[in-house]
Order: sequence, then structure tokens, then C-alpha cells
Amino acid sequence: MTHPMTVEKTTTQSAAPAGRMARLKTLAGVFCYNEHVKIERTLARFPAERDYDVVVINDGSTDDSVERIRKFPNVQIVSHPTNRGAGASIRTFHQYGLEHEYDVVALVAGNDKDDPNLIARLLQPIAEEGFDFVQGSRYLKGGDFGKMPLYRVFATRVVHPVLFSLITRRRITDSTNGFRAYRTALLRDPRIDLNQEWLAKYELEPYLFFKAIKLGFKVKEVPVTKFYPPKALGYTKMKPITGWWSILRPLLFLGLGIKK
Repeated sequence: MTHPMTVEKTTTQSAAPAGRMARLKTLAGVFCYNEHVKIERTLARFPAERDYDVVVINDGSTDDSVERIRKFPNVQIVSHPTNRGAGASIRTFHQYGLEHEYDVVALVAGNDKDDPNLIARLLQPIAEEGFDFVQGSRYLKGGDFGKMPLYRVFATRVVHPVLFSLITRRRITDSTNGFRAYRTALLRDPRIDLNQEWLAKYELEPYLFFKAIKLGFKVKEVPVTKFYPPKALGYTKMKPITGWWSILRPLLFLGLGIKK
């Protein structure tokens, strides 16, 4: 399933030929919706020398986000004409990655919560150890989450991971973290259907993580950071009730076999 989108290049884009990821064509996707200065901060933190390409999925921003993105060389922009949601943005990213024959994709928040310098930590187990899906965890030793609101610590460290671990029968420490990398082979697997209508918002991320585990792909967690920006800048666009239902309901649907 495809949707209207526009693609623009700030410059001709090409990954560096050297380094351990040279054998695996790799794409990092940064997700943006009205992030203003935060998207600029995120892109400024990417290493100048990198073995992967970068694309920003602009989900219909109406502020100056696109103008800020255009300041950065070798960053491609794919834009939705209107805001369509987190799941739709990830699907667009997947579509772009598959059409351009990337082997591996990595996901980065555009709100300055993730550290792009740690993308290498996500990619290393894929390139050197044969893993298929690498999940970033702020709760493993070596990870950090700064001054995250306590209610979000409880929800992301206890509630969701406990339920996720129960239904997958595998201990997972950080099941809601979108900072992750995986082989595009998952996206080509006919047993994984990411185009289901109910995966339009935050449901898609736990769905794919669940499928990777249950279908026997080689999965690993690695420690990463997840720092929330100052509240004045807006540290999340997720609504307290509907947003968390969006993240929790895949566990209910998949655990009970209501959805596949």
C-alpha cells in the first residue's frame, strides 16, 4: 500500500564506503512532525563520517521543521502532505528503504531524545554477530534515561515490558523504545503484515518487535540513552490515554490471537 509523498534531496546522498557496515547498505530514518529546533538538534548530532544514509520522514509538519532540515548536507527528506501518524511514517520509511534496496534500517526520534552517535551500537550486532533485530534499551546496564517523568518510567520500565515479556515468553527490558535497527528481510517476510489499518499510530512498533521474537528472528537488546528535552520545548506528542492505549493494545490483540 502506497500513499502520496514528496521526496527531496539536500545534496546527492551516498554512504561512506569504509567501515564495518559497508557490506550492508544501511539507512537511518529520522521522524519529524513539528519538531522545530529539536529536529535541528537531532541532525546536528549525527557523526560527520558515517557508513549509512539518512532520510527524514516529515509527517506533514506545518512549522519551520523542513527549512531547518534543509540546512544539513546529505540528508534526504520524504514528506507527507498532511499529518498521518507515527505508524504511517514508519511504513513510508520502510517503503523507501525497500524501494532503494537497503539491507538494514535504523529508527531515530526527531525530537532530540535519541543519540545518533549510538546508531553504531545498534548496527554492530547485525553486522558482526548476525542478529536480525536490535532493540535499544535505556534500562540495561550502560543505558540511561535522564530526568524522565516518573509516571513514564513506571509505564516504560514496568508495565509495558512485563506484559510484553509475558506474551513473548522472553525477558525484554525496554519494549516501547523506538530507537532500534533491523534487517529489511523482516519487512519482506509474508508472515508480517505492517499494512494493517490498526497499525497506523503507535501500534506498529510493538507489533514488529513482537513478530520478530515470535517468528524466530535473532533479537538482541543493547544499552542506549533516551533523554527528554526541556518540558518547555514539549517532550512528547503522545496523549496520556489514547497514546498509551495505542501502545498497549497490540499486546492484548496479539496475546489473545485477535490480530495476526
